[in-house]
Amino acid sequence: MNHKIIHLEPFGVLIEPTKENTHVNDLDAKALKLLFEQEQLIVLRGFKTFEESSDFSRYCEVWGEISIWPFGKVLDLVQKEQPDDHIFDNSYMPLHWDGMYRPQVPEYQIFQCIKAPLSGQGGRTTFSNTMLALEYAPDDHIELWKKAVVNYQRRVEFYNSRTISPVITKHPRKGYPVIRYNEPHLEKKGIFVNPPDIEVTGVDAEDVEILHKSLHQALYNPKNFYAHAWKSRDIVIADNFTLLHGRERFISQSPRHIRRVQVLSNPPFNNPHLESYQ
Repeated sequence: MNHKIIHLEPFGVLIEPTKENTHVNDLDAKALKLLFEQEQLIVLRGFKTFEESSDFSRYCEVWGEISIWPFGKVLDLVQKEQPDDHIFDNSYMPLHWDGMYRPQVPEYQIFQCIKAPLSGQGGRTTFSNTMLALEYAPDDHIELWKKAVVNYQRRVEFYNSRTISPVITKHPRKGYPVIRYNEPHLEKKGIFVNPPDIEVTGVDAEDVEILHKSLHQALYNPKNFYAHAWKSRDIVIADNFTLLHGRERFISQSPRHIRRVQVLSNPPFNNPHLESYQ
């Protein structure tokens, strides 16, 4: 054993090397995948990792087929001076699932931290385990969520898409219930760049606010919510089928640089909720 495993609260595991100069590639990929199936979130910290994005993407291919975007395999999440979308801003990012506007929904999100914000600058990546959220939520809230269907419309540089999804659906491979939800942004328009249009159907108009408030309460419940404070060289592997994820606000121009790769399931999962994609 050249590493140790520490259980995170309330879910996930942290893996750290016990020998100097241990590389991420030295970890047994098959054993890592088995652990991921149980934990839904793995943090690799303190290992030697990858200088070049091409080396990082080759590592991600060990996990499966990479979802290719017009920009390629790797997205560099760095604040831009005049962002056209909130992913390149320093604002908070609401909880959501990746691939909700794409023809195929990735199973794995794999992140590499190139440069972490300094202590106290914010920018944690947030994860909510929706399987646990459903376990802890009151029955009356779950009954309301079962009725709700949410329409999402979003336009960015690479697509103009519409997705219609029930709040509660099933894990594509395992069949257990999960929550698929992009929470409304909390910041005022003009501060939050390029928010999606969100419309709820299936519930009475007077229940829409209750729906959003109850989901917010459940998804941020400490029993199923984890916020990851980045350290440079961290690699995080997250279950996009079970978890929702977001980002806390960080101080503008903080040295925050995260790489992200999306990896498809085997076989790839075609998005059942996509209504239009341009």
